[in-house]
Amino acid sequence: MPIAVPERPAELPGSSTGTRRGSRNFALPGGLGRTTGRIAALTVCQAALMVGAGLLITGPAARMWPMTVEDRVDKGFEGVRTGGLTALSFFASEAGDTLTVIAITLLACLGLVLIPRLPLWRQAAFLAVSVSLQALVFLIITLSVDRQRPDVHRLDASPPTSSYTSGHSGAATALYAGLAVLALSRMRGPWRRVVGVLLLLLPLLVATARLYRGMHHPTDVVGGLVNGSLSLLIVGRSLFARASETAPPTGQGGTGDGTGRPGDRPDRATSGASEHTGSLPGAVTVIVNPTVTRAHDREDLRRILERHGHREPEFVETTADDPGAGQASRAIGEGARMIVACGGDGTVRAVADALAGSGVPLAVVPCGTGNLLARNLGLPLTPTDALDVALRGSPHRIDLACIEGDDFPGTHFTAMAGAGLDAAIMEKTAERAKSALGWPAYALAGLSTLTTPSVRLTVRLDGAPALRRTARMVLVGNVGTVQGGATLLPAARPDDGVLDLMILDPHGPSGWLQALGTVLRGRKRMPRPSVHTVDTDGGNLPVEYFTFRRAELTFDTTQPREMDGDPVSPGNRITATVAPGALTVMLPAGEA
Repeated sequence: MPIAVPERPAELPGSSTGTRRGSRNFALPGGLGRTTGRIAALTVCQAALMVGAGLLITGPAARMWPMTVEDRVDKGFEGVRTGGLTALSFFASEAGDTLTVIAITLLACLGLVLIPRLPLWRQAAFLAVSVSLQALVFLIITLSVDRQRPDVHRLDASPPTSSYTSGHSGAATALYAGLAVLALSRMRGPWRRVVGVLLLLLPLLVATARLYRGMHHPTDVVGGLVNGSLSLLIVGRSLFARASETAPPTGQGGTGDGTGRPGDRPDRATSGASEHTGSLPGAVTVIVNPTVTRAHDREDLRRILERHGHREPEFVETTADDPGAGQASRAIGEGARMIVACGGDGTVRAVADALAGSGVPLAVVPCGTGNLLARNLGLPLTPTDALDVALRGSPHRIDLACIEGDDFPGTHFTAMAGAGLDAAIMEKTAERAKSALGWPAYALAGLSTLTTPSVRLTVRLDGAPALRRTARMVLVGNVGTVQGGATLLPAARPDDGVLDLMILDPHGPSGWLQALGTVLRGRKRMPRPSVHTVDTDGGNLPVEYFTFRRAELTFDTTQPREMDGDPVSPGNRITATVAPGALTVMLPAGEA
């Protein structure tokens, strides 16, 4: 059993990974009635917003920019028509035609249900409902907003509906962008991003074709793109309750004897606990963060535990003073044979800190905003699905990282810690914004921190000569993938016996673009630094990666710091070390 980290894309929230063949689990978050009501209410808001925008465009704003220049745009497209472009525009326009969209949606939904080993019911519903709601809102808009089509020669017969909004653009957005979300979540390998980008380009091609063929004003196609996007957002957030866009889990990373050398990892066969969870005797303690775990979720979790043979599990709540470590320590002392952590990254980190080296298995139930450990282990991001998958699996060892610095003692963390830009983002992200928006709240907060200046620092890794660098952000990771599918540390693996370091220091627009390209491409691990391989005074690179077992980072000025998404006190020093195989987690048995 040399590996237990999944080498495949993470499941979309609510998928049935790890369940028995033939399972038809399609439990909706909050129940069918509540989910349907949420979608209906948000769809009414969507329709009101789109109709209001249409009435504004055709009324008070009709004589305002950019509406005053739309006719020139339409004339411009008419003036560049050629036989070849007209033929291409026909095929692009047909990709958003009603019959085409219906046919592709039906085929895709049938494929999601029939082709995978385990039917993806919720993913199929996500696609079908998104396309259907987009069409419903489109009909409401055309009945409410009367807008004439452009005064140019139109290459298609004019349908009886209003020019606002573009139904082709809206339908194409709901269908192809929805397929892109599924492709980015399900596919593996380098083609994953290529397919996702191509699918996302299709709605833009459809919108451009509708302008070229004289069928819509620019604001009409923009309205269609917005309409389709809102339908995807509403249905996705409703069906995948706490879930955000999943990312591919970290894959396998090297082999070794568990000594902690770069590229090595502990052999999970030495974990001392390989039996199925159903055979683990003793009590189960469920540690719950009450601020992010709903009451009905607890009852669902209790039923899943009892279904797997864990009778009368004890539920214990975290507090502001004790986010999980004390509860986990007491549970171990009282003989608990498994701990279930229900919360965000902070809760999981606190529980993992108490479980370090104990051998007591941890089942991760993601209920927070980031859920980084669950993402990187390939677990579903819906609480009930994550617990069900974990309980069908077996215990496996992963690494923990330990961090200490001035003004805070040594503490284990499971995912990432850092200083500079990322810590400033964590500080500026309000709890209310995270609750309302999910992980995009971090992106919004990040816009105001991009001007964070660089700082000088000294880096010492595993006894090698000290490196002098400037950095906007320093990130230490046990895993590599964050929210939104971004992979900041492409070589990081949670079971390889080492940690990874990223030093980010872009300058100017070209530097940021180069850094973004490096992150998107991913890079292999650099050799352990030495005076012969690394410029000790800095190489002026926008992104540098290193692998280490112990790192000492000393900043010239006080910096904001964070650990697993939680801000810690600012300071000038961070020391990070790896604890190979220190945490035992429950993972799907088929992934071992």
